[in-house]
Amino acid sequence: MKFVDEAYIDIAAGDGGNGCVSFRHEKYKEFGGPNGGDGGRGGHVFAVADPSLNTLVDFRFSRRHEAKRGQHGMGSDMFGAAGDDITLKMPVGTIITDAETGDVLYEMLVPGEIVTIAKGGDGGFGNLRFKSAINRAPRQKTPGWPGERKSLKLELKVLADVGLLGMPNAGKSTFISAVSNARPKIADYPFTTLHPNLGVVRVGPEQSFVIADIPGLIEGASEGAGLGHQFLRHLQRTRLLLHIVDLAPFDEGVDPVAQAKAIVGELKKYDAALYDKPRWLVLNKLDMVPAEERATKVKDFVKRFRWKGPVFEISALTREGCEPLIQAIFRHVQAEQVAEQPPAEIDPRFAGGTDAG
Repeated sequence: MKFVDEAYIDIAAGDGGNGCVSFRHEKYKEFGGPNGGDGGRGGHVFAVADPSLNTLVDFRFSRRHEAKRGQHGMGSDMFGAAGDDITLKMPVGTIITDAETGDVLYEMLVPGEIVTIAKGGDGGFGNLRFKSAINRAPRQKTPGWPGERKSLKLELKVLADVGLLGMPNAGKSTFISAVSNARPKIADYPFTTLHPNLGVVRVGPEQSFVIADIPGLIEGASEGAGLGHQFLRHLQRTRLLLHIVDLAPFDEGVDPVAQAKAIVGELKKYDAALYDKPRWLVLNKLDMVPAEERATKVKDFVKRFRWKGPVFEISALTREGCEPLIQAIFRHVQAEQVAEQPPAEIDPRFAGGTDAG
């Protein structure tokens, strides 16, 4: 299925039903009185975060979504039935924005979360509502209120703990397939990754994290060159970025340091907050570097790149060095999750120190 991470839809909640003007007509009761019921409420439009979905492609083919209007009121004190609600299933990580104002309305971050994105109109009042001691035969009624109508922009940002950065053919797809359950397309030419891939990395029993691979970046990506700029948004919710560098490019005229600097530059141009995220350097394809030259080549790269952060040396193809990297990532993700948890509440009976005696 084609990966679609952006869509525009129009939604309309149901209008409320109209109130009814009616009077009782029974034998031997000349003045039966009003018995016109209220109209029914219009249907609501709900959105639910469905963890089984990973694309917004369905909304590309079905743009308008309308709930049913409420039934009109009827005589004999009968109120109209409420209109049927509709529920739109969206992937976890979907951001719902007002297409006209640009305001973010909802973020669907929790699996199973349900929000009301358009409320149905209330039903109108029947003449039964207007009965009083001085107005025993009211002929007033009110129409139903209109339901909410909105034009929305849906934007999907995948929820992953770790994101992969790198030039096309740097070995990101090979890495994610080596350490996780993801099976992306792998080939010996650039741009084999055309959409984000998510993989779950199992570290131990009930210990795992999610890793995301996006299409490779090239110089000018922040201005729209290549494919990766379309998917940089998917890295905005990650806790850690892995900058994967091809240390042994096929073309001897390619400078890995220049490529790495170009990636960092594009990241900074696209989003300063994304640039400031924790980022580790992963030097890949060491299996293609003679063993006696590895230490010198790694040291030279780090020096020229002026890198002072964590450095990992791996071969995604042979999985050499992958296990220590995975363990380090898991410890980092665990620490981030603990830091994000709210502090535990302290019982006021034990606040202020311990007993002296």
